[in-house]
Amino acid sequence: MNAYTIAGINTLSNKEKREIFLPLIPRGLFERFSLPADLFDGDGNSLITFDKGPEGQDLELKIFHQYGFRDPILYSHLTDTLLSQVHVLLYIMNDPTSPRFDVDFLPDGTPTNFGTSIRNVPAEEAAMAAGLLPGQIRRGFNLLSEAVVAFEDFVEGLKHTMYFLEPLYYHNAIIFERYGYKYQEGKRRMEEIHRRFSEDTILIDKLDGTTFRKPEAQQSIFYRSWAIHDGILEEPYTDVTMYKVLGIKDKLNTAPDIPWI
Repeated sequence: MNAYTIAGINTLSNKEKREIFLPLIPRGLFERFSLPADLFDGDGNSLITFDKGPEGQDLELKIFHQYGFRDPILYSHLTDTLLSQVHVLLYIMNDPTSPRFDVDFLPDGTPTNFGTSIRNVPAEEAAMAAGLLPGQIRRGFNLLSEAVVAFEDFVEGLKHTMYFLEPLYYHNAIIFERYGYKYQEGKRRMEEIHRRFSEDTILIDKLDGTTFRKPEAQQSIFYRSWAIHDGILEEPYTDVTMYKVLGIKDKLNTAPDIPWI
């Protein structure tokens, strides 16, 4: 198989795609849910799906622990950069045994794009109270270290030495910093966000104790992310792109001495 891009992978059969993407799946998911090695259940149903974008340059990958379950345990939306490198638009792991919060849909079924276009505020309030972060519909897994290694194996299999990703929320960027990623775009913005939560009295005055705007956000990544998601910056959290060189763990910290919660 001579596919080195997402567009190239999209031209392959599902059998070939399956072989390419198996290294991307953290082994911990196989172990936790006793997933079959080939990702076919006992009735022959596939536990992995591939959805090609309309232009053929992006792909949505879903891994399920159980055929027919509503949410995948792993979801990844991948595309190609202009230079044909892998770009991760979204990467999510969901624990299917945990409660679900419908932050991704309005009560009438309208999708919210994980709260980035419109918001299901009551669902977000419940999710935050349960300790979830913006965009989370279920609790995740403590498998990110393993997931980073697995993703590097996948990228290396495509003959690349680096890949890019787009953190959808503030906390995502902080997490990726701590796993050795660097900024292609947005480092100054992240530093400015930290400065504003630390020094900007106008912003600090907006931390009025309402649901998503806790005073604790000055000293908490968790509460900062919710406040930013709630629009406290008066602009959307966009234009941040990060990258990871395989085998290299950088040391960045745009929020020094700020604990998670």
